[in-house]
Amino acid sequence: MKTVQTLAALRAALADARRAGQRIAFVPTMGNLHSGHIQLIHTAKQHADLVVASIFVNPLQFGPSEDLDSYPRTLAADQDKLQEAGCALLFAPGVADMYPHGQSAQTLVSVPGVSEGLCGDSRPGHFTGVATVVCKLFNMVQPDVAVFGQKDFQQLAVIRRMVRDLEIPVQIIGEPTVRATDGLALSSRNGYLNEAERALAPVLYRTLQQIAQGLQSGQRDYAALCSGGIKALQAAGLRPDYLEIRDALSLVPASEAADSTSLVILAAAFLGKTRLIDNLTIELSPRA
Repeated sequence: MKTVQTLAALRAALADARRAGQRIAFVPTMGNLHSGHIQLIHTAKQHADLVVASIFVNPLQFGPSEDLDSYPRTLAADQDKLQEAGCALLFAPGVADMYPHGQSAQTLVSVPGVSEGLCGDSRPGHFTGVATVVCKLFNMVQPDVAVFGQKDFQQLAVIRRMVRDLEIPVQIIGEPTVRATDGLALSSRNGYLNEAERALAPVLYRTLQQIAQGLQSGQRDYAALCSGGIKALQAAGLRPDYLEIRDALSLVPASEAADSTSLVILAAAFLGKTRLIDNLTIELSPRA
């Protein structure tokens, strides 16, 4: 696997593949890779001749009180994992490579609608930072297909909408969330949990499962289901940020009047200082 840092080196490294008409897949990451990231690489290999990954801790998507400075940076270990997984090329730019004219002068990409509410409310500016850097990376790599994890469900919705609205010729593939054996969604931030917190963390997914069971049994009082879930999280020692049921396609809040059959339950909660997010999609039978 080859590692490059600059746009010129990236495009030079991809030139032969383009001339040969190879299909290129792209997996953008912020590094500190775990098996969920590696699954994205495996999926990308199924859809392309050559897989490119990126590692860039994007300052534009971090708020002033968030963990930009302490976010784990493990480039050497990440390179080993990517090479073992069959990644052909790693793009690992620095901040000056990504934002050569400065962050304050950077043109921003904002995606209305799907970026609002949920993490969009909790982390103002976050999805503008995400959309901006992903748009830049798409223009730099120019892949045919890109793979993202569904754990960040709202992020995936933002990227799909951006690609649609800006006519970016990239196929977006969402990869199901990879979980530990106890159900906890794999995340780079799980490393912040101490032993006691790690033991409690799976209650987030179990709460989503309980709500899904309620929906499958015919319950449609969405507010009551979410209120019960919030109380369960609080009782377990988590501090809920949000817990909502939304339409899985549009991300508008679910309502009995809309009678959606494709739903997603989304939650974020703090456990100690660590913010966990998770979601669970559910398909319901249409009402007779």
